Amino acid sequence: MVGYDPNADDRSISKFEVAAAGSVSGLVTRALISPLDVIKIRFQLQIERLSPSDPSAKYHGILQAGRQILREEGPTAFWKGHIPAQLLSIGYGAVQFLSFEMLTELVHRAGLHDARDFSVHFLCGGLSACAATLAVHPVDVLRTRFAAQGEPKVYRTLRAAVATMYRTEGPLVFYKGLNPTVIAIFPYAGFQFSFYSSLKRVYDWATPAEGKKNGNLKNLLCGSGAGVISKTLTYPLDLFKKRLQVGGFEQARASFGQVRRYRGLLDCAGQVLREEGARGFFKGLSPSLLKAALATGLMFFWYEIFCGLFQRVREADS
Repeated sequence: MVGYDPNADDRSISKFEVAAAGSVSGLVTRALISPLDVIKIRFQLQIERLSPSDPSAKYHGILQAGRQILREEGPTAFWKGHIPAQLLSIGYGAVQFLSFEMLTELVHRAGLHDARDFSVHFLCGGLSACAATLAVHPVDVLRTRFAAQGEPKVYRTLRAAVATMYRTEGPLVFYKGLNPTVIAIFPYAGFQFSFYSSLKRVYDWATPAEGKKNGNLKNLLCGSGAGVISKTLTYPLDLFKKRLQVGGFEQARASFGQVRRYRGLLDCAGQVLREEGARGFFKGLSPSLLKAALATGLMFFWYEIFCGLFQRVREADS
């Protein structure tokens, strides 16, 4: 039910319902995976090696980081920046799924390709994610700042953060990290949508007839697989994005270890390679893969559920 399917004659939900299903799936998924997201961001921003053998490293493992954050900052730290994160997820989910639906339908009506092809889902998925990113990137910057700050807090409220960032860094601060974000999100989302549809076809081929009755399990498993593959292929760009987004925010990072200033995407990549080696490009990959599996799986799982719910409501009213 993800994207336009010319063979799905029974589909009757509106574009508004597609956007609503995308929003709700984003909201529920974000609430569930926020702790992993906070740990991932802390790993990505740490200059020191993620290893217990490095005495200057604040974090070196998922469980250790979780315990330390809980001990030093309390349980609410795992939902730092949750309000901007939820605004991000709601807006992003609506724009992404609505754009994907419209783009795949456009491809079908233009008669250029089969709207269900891997390449079509890759292209439409990437373009829909770029549209969603442009719409909500300022909120992503705010979320990263909130998740990255330690104690004492630099920003106490969302309103104070917006005012302080605008006053001290100018309006362009809300689009810091946009270049690597767009460069990374196009292939990442493209792979998400294309591998999701491909893995569903593989699942149908490999699963006995009696196992095909549980469509929700299929959506969850295929979404999780698509998330892991997509994140692994595009992870370094996600790390560059996070490093660039906290530029100008170094004073709040002092308690976590070393900080660096980057002049742009290429300078960031060069510094990471020189100081941290090729493995530095994949800092935080473990929690990120776990998060990607859960987030992508749950995103498609909840989206399909709410689309099905809206369709059943329409059928009951007719």
